[in-house]
Amino acid sequence: MPRRSATADPSGDDQRRERNEALPGAVLWDMDGTLIDTEPYWISEERALVESVGGVWTHEHGLALVGNDLLVSARYIIDHSSIAMTPLEVVEHLLDGVVARVSEHTPWRPGARELLDGLIAAGVPCVLVTMSWRRLADVFIGTLPAGTFAHVITGDEVEHGKPHPEPYRAASRALGVPLSECLAIEDSPPGVASAVSAGVRTLAVPHAVPVPEMAGAVQVPTLEGLRPGDLQALFG
Repeated sequence: MPRRSATADPSGDDQRRERNEALPGAVLWDMDGTLIDTEPYWISEERALVESVGGVWTHEHGLALVGNDLLVSARYIIDHSSIAMTPLEVVEHLLDGVVARVSEHTPWRPGARELLDGLIAAGVPCVLVTMSWRRLADVFIGTLPAGTFAHVITGDEVEHGKPHPEPYRAASRALGVPLSECLAIEDSPPGVASAVSAGVRTLAVPHAVPVPEMAGAVQVPTLEGLRPGDLQALFG
């Protein structure tokens, strides 16, 4: 989905070009913890699963999994409990619970809905780049107007999950916009590392866990009050 064309009104070419240069070529959005506050859902489902076999799941365990590839998280859960399940079975079990919760209530992060809507209104294509699997992403997307996301990259559709750069490279290829023209929005260390290593300017909005300073990333405490035209300026 390209940005709005400036060819319909030649007399306004310069004005439109100036406006478009103030906007990123595309915005690549993380989902859990960035757009919607689902981390408490994941931690609650993890705890319930581990406690169902008599184990103990601490808040620190839950935070250690924030932003990870789901199969990586599943292996961590197995290693720290007596669960007799395969990693795939653990992921599917957790997804059942989180999908049910999101279906009942979608908890938006402050400012995220407004910024997403503003980008769409400004003609900036958006891509969802999430380590959640397709069936959870589809539930979230189903709450939005059709076409909100030009493409969706999910954790079960890439070979290497975050912090590997593959998810963001896949988003760039699908959209046909160079990584250097994109901007990513992330909340976790694995997510920020994934985007930065792919060569995407990254806006880090730490939420459940701190995000270390990284070259190529700029941190803000919240998306609240940010408008599409503010994003480029954050990177000078």
